[in-house]
Amino acid sequence: MKHIDQSQIQPETAGRLNALVAEFSGQSQAYYQRVFSYMMEAPGYRFTLNRAAALLGPVWFGARGLWSWFLGFLLLETLAYIQIAMGLFGDLGRDSRLRAEQIAQTLDLRHQQIAAAEASGASSLESLKRAAESLEAALAGAQQAAAAANASGTIYLIAGAALLLAVKFLAASLANWTLEGQFARWRSDRRVASGWSLPRLIVSSVLAAAVVVLSALKFAMPDAFSLLNAFPTNRDWRLNVGDGVQAMFDWTKTSGRGFFDGLTAGMRTLLDWIEVVLVDTPWPVVALVIVMLAYLSAGARVAIFTGAALAYLGLLDFWEKAMTTIALLGAAALISITLGIPLGIYCARRPRVFAVVRPVLDFMQSMPSFVYLIPVVAFIGSGKPAGVVATMIFGSPPVIRFTVLGLQQVPETVREAALAFGATPRYLLWRVDLPLAHKTIMAGVNQTILLSLAMVVVASLIGAKGLGEDVLEALQYAAAGQGILAGLAILFCALILDRIVAGKR
Repeated sequence: MKHIDQSQIQPETAGRLNALVAEFSGQSQAYYQRVFSYMMEAPGYRFTLNRAAALLGPVWFGARGLWSWFLGFLLLETLAYIQIAMGLFGDLGRDSRLRAEQIAQTLDLRHQQIAAAEASGASSLESLKRAAESLEAALAGAQQAAAAANASGTIYLIAGAALLLAVKFLAASLANWTLEGQFARWRSDRRVASGWSLPRLIVSSVLAAAVVVLSALKFAMPDAFSLLNAFPTNRDWRLNVGDGVQAMFDWTKTSGRGFFDGLTAGMRTLLDWIEVVLVDTPWPVVALVIVMLAYLSAGARVAIFTGAALAYLGLLDFWEKAMTTIALLGAAALISITLGIPLGIYCARRPRVFAVVRPVLDFMQSMPSFVYLIPVVAFIGSGKPAGVVATMIFGSPPVIRFTVLGLQQVPETVREAALAFGATPRYLLWRVDLPLAHKTIMAGVNQTILLSLAMVVVASLIGAKGLGEDVLEALQYAAAGQGILAGLAILFCALILDRIVAGKR
């Protein structure tokens, strides 16, 4: 980038730039006109010092609307003020003093035991005296350490002052550069914060004072204010809220008994049909069909790998449990995909609906998988149907999100061209949107299947049979070898499904 020669700038342009700087800066207009003009002569950072930023520190950045810089410098200055407070009035020998008090209490007990042993003539008298001598030496060492710590306040004070000066210098040297960058953004977007705002000044001052004062008091005098050591709470609150949640679960389970019984029966029926296909069908037929699917979907190499993986499952006696696992996974994935893709299509065309659905998906993905088991067991009970529901909840979000993403990425020009040629909404969806979003949607299907398989071990905790049961038993009995073999079996199932679903053919 070429340097800008200010002498070549037309007077009208320079005047307009100075007017913009004056409008943006609010206060100290002449200063910022001169500084910005100097900084714009060359690209990148140019060293300047802002005395107001050096004096006010993070408050200056807050008043200017540079909140990210406000937070960074506030943390640095708080660290410096903590060191200064510990040097001025900090209880530096607190830990050693508490240790000395504990040792003194133990020593008093030993002296009482020694007196009792001398009165009774017990044989443990000598060992008690040696223990008392060791405690006396430890007590003297702890007292000396406390005195040395209390005498080190000057070191903390000097270190804190040096750190504070360094932070002040850093703030002063970066202030104009950051403000000039904000000025560049403001010129293209007037919503960017500008000027010296009194409300921002008050808010930043209050925040800075609260953070610095509370942090300094907490670290310098930890015993002076108990409120700063622990959040004020009451154990009864959690118990009462927990009882209320339990009552809500009980009411929902009683009121919706018919719905949950029907859901359990439907899940069990679907599982039974899938297990008839995978478990009761002769194993050579199942293996041949899976290998053929792998070949048709991904080619000969994947088919050979699939055959080897199936041989591993069969030879190590994992065949039936692997098929049971795939049946549970298949039921959960089938329901997730059948419901998820239509819901994703609906959300992609209705942003307001997706704005409501998105927090639910965030909740489903961020909630730990073990937590899913609590309401599932409460409403459905343990066993395979509960495992299907928990797996379905955990694996549903990806297919919905990827469907929305794929349809939103369809070029509007293509859709407008199709509409211009008379495409109906049905034709637009099936012939334009879904074919163009096909790869993204299939990636979501793939993620749903793999996430569902990841729930195999967790679902075994509530009675879902399959390979997860072997892994759980290996964890309970520390059988590392058996656990690794079962884990590899789950891995092979995941790889087979991943290769078949993600196959380019």
